[in-house]
Amino acid sequence: MKFKNTLTVFLFLLSIISAIAQEKNYYQTDFSKEEFAARRAKIFDAIGNQSIAVIQGAGGTPGVSVFRQSNSFYYLTGIESPHAYLLINGRNRRSTLYLSHRDEGMERNQGKVLSVEDAELVKELTGIDEVKGIEFLARDLSGSGLIRPPAPSLYTEFSPVESGNDSRDELLAKQIMAASDPWDGSASREAEFIQKLESRFPQFEIKDLTPTLDNLRLIKSEKEIAIIREATEIAGLAIIEAMKSTAPGVYEYQLGAVGKYVFSLHGAMGDSYPAIIGGGTNAYMGHYFHKTDKLVDGDLVLMDYAPDYKYYSSDVTRIWPVNGKFTEERRALYEFIVAYRDALFRYIRPGVTSNEVLDQAAAEMKEYMKGKTFVKPAHLKAVAEGIKFRGHFQHPVGMIVHDVGRVHGVKLEPGMVFTIDPMIWIHEERLYVRIEDVAVVTKDGVENLSAFVPTSIEEIEQTIAKKGIIDFSPAVKLPLDK
Repeated sequence: MKFKNTLTVFLFLLSIISAIAQEKNYYQTDFSKEEFAARRAKIFDAIGNQSIAVIQGAGGTPGVSVFRQSNSFYYLTGIESPHAYLLINGRNRRSTLYLSHRDEGMERNQGKVLSVEDAELVKELTGIDEVKGIEFLARDLSGSGLIRPPAPSLYTEFSPVESGNDSRDELLAKQIMAASDPWDGSASREAEFIQKLESRFPQFEIKDLTPTLDNLRLIKSEKEIAIIREATEIAGLAIIEAMKSTAPGVYEYQLGAVGKYVFSLHGAMGDSYPAIIGGGTNAYMGHYFHKTDKLVDGDLVLMDYAPDYKYYSSDVTRIWPVNGKFTEERRALYEFIVAYRDALFRYIRPGVTSNEVLDQAAAEMKEYMKGKTFVKPAHLKAVAEGIKFRGHFQHPVGMIVHDVGRVHGVKLEPGMVFTIDPMIWIHEERLYVRIEDVAVVTKDGVENLSAFVPTSIEEIEQTIAKKGIIDFSPAVKLPLDK
């Protein structure tokens, strides 16, 4: 009898522990609810007091795929529950979050997911005014002012929503491919959502919220910059480890494995984009993803890779000799690229435009070229064309590698983050040389977040000479001997 009572107590305690474990709340801790509220307040200001906005979260993922919230929805709420919606009502300046009901079976397999049953907790975590079930969204839309015309304008996103590692340009290209395929032709999720709104509520004038969100995301907060800094540090550490593991005969994909290991080691959710790792002429292709070839003695290898870290990205690139030593002709080309990088950073500051930065850096590089010699005429031609090239000042970086917003044709502001990416092509040799760094505009000038990654020839050669992960744990030959 005593044993039976003890067993009963044990099972009871075990059930309590299990319940507590199930109730562990997976909610981000990187941003305060005050920061999310401030972002939503800017939406109120942008749409005005006679409009509403509806933001659609990412849909669920099949099977055991890991769910990743859309960037826009995460940016405004921090919520990582699938099939969620956010209503921002400019008429009363209140925000309502619509969540699915609890799926106990899924939670037993995957862990706690915030649902409408957690309404009070969600309001405390996010600062949202109200939390309801999805079934109330239609009722609340109809109650937002449709009874007495004119109806408020309704803002939602028109552009493809990022919910993985594809940037908007890639998502648009995917849509175009689908539209061009007579056997596909499927509409985007955004287009279907807009069609449903128009068919169910024709009183609304549907407007695009995308430009407003893009402008907000362009200027990063201190906390966002801190996370991008960490993502950049992880990317840099991955490149450093890849340098140390480089040797003739190593495969491109093995350097990618080194990078992925470093990403996982530091808590990244995955990679922000497929690793670009190309030895020799493979690097000549700007986005070479195959990574199937062995590195060859005498070639250069280029690595462009960054993690998907706390919903933020980075974009760092370095190029180095496979055998650890720059030749005389490659040294001259590489030093030109580094000098151009440094020149571009010298002119970045608030109030100037990308064109002004490029013009000033190009003028400095013309002076740099005086007295410089190159082994081949084709190399001299390449650097001369490189001085005139306007693509060295590249793209915003943030929640995605090719982030939203504009850094070209506008005056730079503190909080803008983008890449500086000097490059040259020697077409006769199918040789491509470039490096890439992450710049953040500060109130006084600019900071290079990836400046710690080896850049000078001396730093790179010293780094390659060290032992790397592959040296300590090389791949074994397959199939295994059994």
